[in-house]
Amino acid sequence: MKKAFAIFALLLALSCEKKQDKNPAVATDNLKRSNERTDTKQDALSTEVALKKTNDELIQALKVGYYDIFANYIHPKKGVRFSMYAFINKNEDKHFTKTDFEKYLPTKTVFTWGSRDGSGEIYKSTLEKYLKDWVFKKDFTKSEYSFNQFRGGGNSLNNLKEMYPNTNFTENFIPGSEKYGGMDWNALRFVFEEYDGKYYVVAVINDEWTI
Repeated sequence: MKKAFAIFALLLALSCEKKQDKNPAVATDNLKRSNERTDTKQDALSTEVALKKTNDELIQALKVGYYDIFANYIHPKKGVRFSMYAFINKNEDKHFTKTDFEKYLPTKTVFTWGSRDGSGEIYKSTLEKYLKDWVFKKDFTKSEYSFNQFRGGGNSLNNLKEMYPNTNFTENFIPGSEKYGGMDWNALRFVFEEYDGKYYVVAVINDEWTI
């Protein structure tokens, strides 16, 4: 009787050991296949879908002030240019490499960004203040999104396609109110270029009705 019980216990132990060995193998296999499915899905993403996701991440980063996340999207070779209005002036707009962006962000260094429309007043501020008060002057998380299309447009020259030909851009558009006849609209655009298989921001452009 004791011998039979011992054999039964041994068989039971071996059965449990096999089950324990089998489970990790299944988990590892599922993880591997899951990664493969994710990779395949990522490869299949169109440029438009990929940039919509990137656009939303940039908007969220700017809203909460996570500028270190924004910095990761700055083009490694070309850096990023900031334009106060639709007209891009490469001689006057502020341009930063990723290194300079990270260097000046926490400092009190004041930059000249351009002239305010109408008054001609020179707009000066630190980099962080410019991002908060000008780039994200409106809550663009509530904007209307478009890809390679302009929703906002006034009497200001828009030379984005001339200055950045053969690139993709996203626009985040906030319509104007009835109170001001729709003239108080705002737009925030990101211009992207591909580098080493990834998309990076080369220009951040604000736009609004100008006189």
